[in-house]
Amino acid sequence: MGFGLIRVINKKMEFVQLNELQLSKYDNHYQKLRVIFERTIELIDTHHPDEIAIEAPFFGKNVQSMLKLGRAQGVAMAAGLSRDIPITEYEPKKIKMAITGNGNASKEQVAKMLQQLLGLKELPKNLDSTDGLAAAVCHFFNSGKVVAGKSYSGWDAFVKQNEERVKK
Repeated sequence: MGFGLIRVINKKMEFVQLNELQLSKYDNHYQKLRVIFERTIELIDTHHPDEIAIEAPFFGKNVQSMLKLGRAQGVAMAAGLSRDIPITEYEPKKIKMAITGNGNASKEQVAKMLQQLLGLKELPKNLDSTDGLAAAVCHFFNSGKVVAGKSYSGWDAFVKQNEERVKK
């Protein structure tokens, strides 16, 4: 399970942290849920977030995997709710669209764009943590905290009009 934290100051986002919980070392699914809950509470108590964004469950072919994922997301949400933190869910396609402009972007494309947007020196080997960071950045873009800008006909138009925001 990946997670990412950003801080918003003066309508600008700053990277704080990204990481993932290593759950494979736990044999029991209930132990994994407990670790997710405890680590989420620890992150909340350390960083005091105002809001939590989470990737909404997606539908797959493996029902058992979907159930486990739903439980894990529910436990993370329960941790936030236990601290009275509002939670917003975003569909995976909406997150990808917010970050890359393409709702079908690959994990690698999302990670590279996050690297550009947040000035990350390097990306983690496993991209689950960038999924969590992408949810946070998507929430920032969709929460009204960013100054409404112009509309663009595509990436070329965006880059041309925002050269200072694009690292080369």
